[in-house]
Amino acid sequence: MTDQDKKFMQRAIDLAKEGMSINAGGPFGAVVVKDGKIVGEGYNRVTSTNDPTAHAEVTAIRNACTNLGAFQLDDCIIYTSCEPCPMCLGAIYWARPKAVYMGCTRYDAANIGFDDQFIYDELEKEIDDRKIPITRLMRKEALGAFEAWTEKMDRTDY
Repeated sequence: MTDQDKKFMQRAIDLAKEGMSINAGGPFGAVVVKDGKIVGEGYNRVTSTNDPTAHAEVTAIRNACTNLGAFQLDDCIIYTSCEPCPMCLGAIYWARPKAVYMGCTRYDAANIGFDDQFIYDELEKEIDDRKIPITRLMRKEALGAFEAWTEKMDRTDY
C-alpha cells in the first residue's frame, strides 16, 4: 500500500465521519480515483434522502460517472471505508473499476448494527424460497422489450 493509497482511504474515512456528523446516514464513505486524482466521492445518504440505495459507494460511483461523462469507471480505483454490501458490490461490478480498497469488514459493520448477512443468505435461496415474494408476471409481453433491444441498431452496449 502506497502513501497515495493511504491518502485516498483517509478521505473515504473522513467522508464517513462527515456524513455521519451531519446525520446524512450511516458511517460510510467512498472515493473514486482515476490517474491519481479523486473524480468522485460520497458518503451514505440513506436517511437524509429517504433513498435506500444512497450508500457511499453508489453515491461516489454516481458522482464519478457524472464527472467523467461515462457509465463505466474504466481505469478507476474505489476506496471505501467498509467492505461493500451486496448492492454496492453489484454496482461496483457494473461500474467496472480496476480495483477496490476497503477499510472495515462486513463483520465490523455487523457489530455496529449494519448486518447484511440476511441478503447473502437470500441470494443463496431459490426465488420461491425468499422472504419477499417474487412472482413472474407477463413474461411474454416483457420479452418484447428484449426483442426490441436485440433489433435496435443504434443501441449503446454495456
